[in-house]
Order: sequence, then C-alpha cells, then structure tokens
Amino acid sequence: MAKRRTFQAAVIGGTGYGGAELVRRLLLHPEVELRRVVAVDHVGEPLGAAHPSLEGVPLAYEQLPPREAAEGADVVLLGLPHKVSATLMPELVAAGVRVVDMSGDFRLEDAAAYARHYGQAHPHPELLGRFVYGLPELNRERIRAARLVASPGCFATSIELALLPLARAGLLEGVVHVQGITGSSGSGAAPSAGTHHPVRAGNLKAYRPLEHQHVPEIAETLARAGARGLALRFVPVSAPLGRGILSTCFVELPEEWTGERLAALYREAYAGEPFVRVPARRLPEVAAVSGSNFAEVGVFAGPALGGRRTATLFCALDNLVKGGAGQAIENMNLMLGLEETLSLEDRGPWPP
Repeated sequence: MAKRRTFQAAVIGGTGYGGAELVRRLLLHPEVELRRVVAVDHVGEPLGAAHPSLEGVPLAYEQLPPREAAEGADVVLLGLPHKVSATLMPELVAAGVRVVDMSGDFRLEDAAAYARHYGQAHPHPELLGRFVYGLPELNRERIRAARLVASPGCFATSIELALLPLARAGLLEGVVHVQGITGSSGSGAAPSAGTHHPVRAGNLKAYRPLEHQHVPEIAETLARAGARGLALRFVPVSAPLGRGILSTCFVELPEEWTGERLAALYREAYAGEPFVRVPARRLPEVAAVSGSNFAEVGVFAGPALGGRRTATLFCALDNLVKGGAGQAIENMNLMLGLEETLSLEDRGPWPP
C-alpha cells in the first residue's frame, strides 16, 4: 500500500498557466498530496480539460468558497489574478491555514503604492503587513516561520536576484536602468490583442515603460537588503517566447569594481543557494533554465571612465517556475519544514 503523504495542499485558481505548474509540481511531491483544485471555469471537468499535459490525473476542478477549499489542507496555494486574490484572503486567514499567494495583492506593505500601481484601492489593507515576501534568497528564515507568504513577481524575481549582491554589499544606490524581456506565458492563459500568438510570434515590443507594477516590490525588497535611495527605471519588452525572462540591469560603480571582482562577489553571494547559478564561461540565457526552477545570474563590467565604470548584471529564469509556481512550491516547502528543493530538482530539458 502506498505511503500517505505527510501534508495536504489545495490550489485555488488552477486553470491558468501558473496553476498548471503548481499542480504539476504537487503531483510530483513526495511529502505533499494535492487534495483539490478550485476554479471558476471547467467546474466538474478533469484537470486535463484545461491543461492537456494533465490528462489522466484523477482530479476534477471544483468551485468552492475559500473556507471549504481550505478544509483539511495544511497549505493553500493561490494562482489567481491580481485584485481577485485579495477578495478571498480574509476567509483563508480566518481558516488558520498556511497560504502562499502568487498574485501581487500582498507583496507591498504600502496601500497607497498598491492603489497607484494596481489601479484600485486595496480591499483589505489591514492584511498587507502580515505577509512575508517570498524570496528565499533574502527571507529564507522568515519564510520558514511564516503562515502567510506573498510569492514575488516574475520580473521582480529576476531583477532582485540580479541586484541583490550589490544591495547587500552597499553598492546599490541612485538610478538603475533595467530592461526585461519576457515570454508570452507571463500574460496569462487568456489571449489578448497584444499577446495573441500571430501578433507576438515575430515581434518585439515595449510595454508599460517606467510604470510596471513590479517596480515598487523590487524597490521595497532591495531597500531591505541595503540599497539606498534606489530609483528603478524599468522597461519591459514582450518577446516571441513561450517561457522565460532575461533581465539586464545597468549600474554605475567605482572603477575598482572590475569584472573579476564583481564575479567573485556574485559567486560568493550565491554559493550556498540551491536554485541560483553563476555560469563561469558564459552569460545567463533563457534556454539554460527553461522548464526548471533555476535562475542564472551573470556580470559584465565595462571600461573605467572618469573614476566610474558601468556594470551590467543579468538574470535569466523561467517565469512560470522560479518566477512563479516553482518559487511558490519552494516557499511552501520552507513553511512546512521540508527540504526546500523537493519536487524542484529537475534541471529542465535540453534543447528547450
């Protein structure tokens, strides 16, 4: 007889791309059993109705209120859109269950910043300060002790990992310019005029320049790590990829910070991290991490000019895994006292 797994999990919002990745990772998990998947569409249908890769999984989508969704679960993972997750959260908090939320609704501590970047007042600002920001490379011990975790955004994860060692070293201040290139799955499962494949397949275009909603969470996170007076100038670009993000950050540093010195700083900063790699012979690339929970970080330092030099910091990751559901599972593992890497050890396919 098969051994019963130690913990029970429920997923709310299982028909999107993030939900599919949550389900896939939970089905592989040796210690956590997927108890139910809740959604507002495909109700009563098997999971394969929304996600062909889940064909044959003996679970069907259920439509349940939050308290019933959480019944019998040790942890609830939310794969819901921004502005929707917040409406359910009071009931989940009252149920006393551990929660990992993948939306942006509880990443910020400042209700005014939320209203400015998400276009509406937060419905439950009293809960904002109760969530731990789920970037394990910065907040691992706080996540272990948390009941409520807000998993970071995909762009935010890539930019934070690219800049975190500089913030910790006291080298990150003032204006930082960033370009982030992203695949279409970051726009969700429902196509729109700007994300529909015939338009996107052969195209590159910028969107929301200097006003992306991930900017305030990046600024808050890096300030906690040691950044001073940070002003992020971020331009996101949509690319003809299904998965993946490549972020490139430009930072002015004192001329003594050569490429070799920067590389040593980054190797040391991430030496003990299970999911961050610093390639020695190449710069980060999306194909190397696609389908996996790994992120690649790299550095390049330009020539010294007038006592300063421009350092270029890179991060590549899969927006649905390390930038989404994989990191949510990582947070879940930490909250449950499990090995952080469970169900996340695979390194993805090659070629991608």
